[in-house]
Amino acid sequence: MQRIGVIGGGTMGAGIAEVAARAGGSVLVLERDTEAADAAVARIEKSLARAVKSGRLEQAAADEARARITLTTAIDDFADRELVIEAAPEIESLKTDFFTKLDGIVSPETILATNTSSIPVIRLANATANPGRVVGVHFFNPVPVLPLVEIVVTLKTDREVADKVTAYARDILGKRTIESKDQAGFIVNALLIPYLCSAIRMYETGFASAEDIDEGMVSGCAHPMGPLRLTDTVGLDVTLAVAESLYAEFGEPQYAPPVLLRRMVDAGYLGRKTGRGFYTY
Repeated sequence: MQRIGVIGGGTMGAGIAEVAARAGGSVLVLERDTEAADAAVARIEKSLARAVKSGRLEQAAADEARARITLTTAIDDFADRELVIEAAPEIESLKTDFFTKLDGIVSPETILATNTSSIPVIRLANATANPGRVVGVHFFNPVPVLPLVEIVVTLKTDREVADKVTAYARDILGKRTIESKDQAGFIVNALLIPYLCSAIRMYETGFASAEDIDEGMVSGCAHPMGPLRLTDTVGLDVTLAVAESLYAEFGEPQYAPPVLLRRMVDAGYLGRKTGRGFYTY
C-alpha cells in the first residue's frame, strides 16, 4: 500500500501523514478548509524540522517526505487511495459521516481504518456497505516518536484486512503492533484512563500538588512522565472522551470522569495544545 489517505490534519492526522510519507508513501490529507490545511502543513513541517534538529532524520529525507504529502479539501480526491486512515475528532457522528462518504468514493479493495481511541470500531464499520474492510489502527501521540500501534479487529473485520494493516504498520512504518478486540479503550486506554482519572481525583481533593503527584510516579515508579503531565500531552478533551466511552461501555466507577476534568475541558484548558492544562506551557 503506497497511496495513503488521512482524514484530518490535526495532531494525530499530521503525525500519521508524516510517518507514512517518511516510509515512502504518497499521502493525501483531507482538511475542512484552506486555513485548516495550512495549519496541518505547519504541524508537519515543524515536526520534520524537529526530527532533523534532533538528528533523527536527515534534511534530504525530511524534504522528500514533505514532497510526498498533499493537502486537499475535497474528499472525492480519495478515489485512488489504497488505505484511508480516519483521524477526525472523537465525535461519532462526524466519523460515521466520513465512513459513509468514503464507502461510496474509494474502490472496493480499499481498506478503511480509524484512529479512534474510544469509539467501538464496529459502529463506524456499520456505516459502510462492507464492514469487513474496516479496522482500527490506533496510533499514539506523538506519532513519529512513539512506536506502538494497536490493531483493533471487530467481529466483522476480515482476517486478511487485519493482517495486511498489521504488516503495513510493522514492516513499512516500522511500528510495534498489538492486537485488541473491539471494546471501548482497547488495551492501552482501558488500563491508562483509570490511572489518569485517579491522579486527577487525588489532585482535585487537594491531597497533593500536581508536581508531587507526577514526581512520585516518575521517581518512585520509573514512569517517563507523571500522570497529570501525560494528561496534558494526550489532551484533556481526548482523556474525557475516552473516559466517557469507557464508562458508557462498562459502567464501572474507575472509568467515571472526575468533575475537575469536565470543568477544565469546559474552560478550554485542554493541555499542551492550548497552552494550559494541569500545567502552563
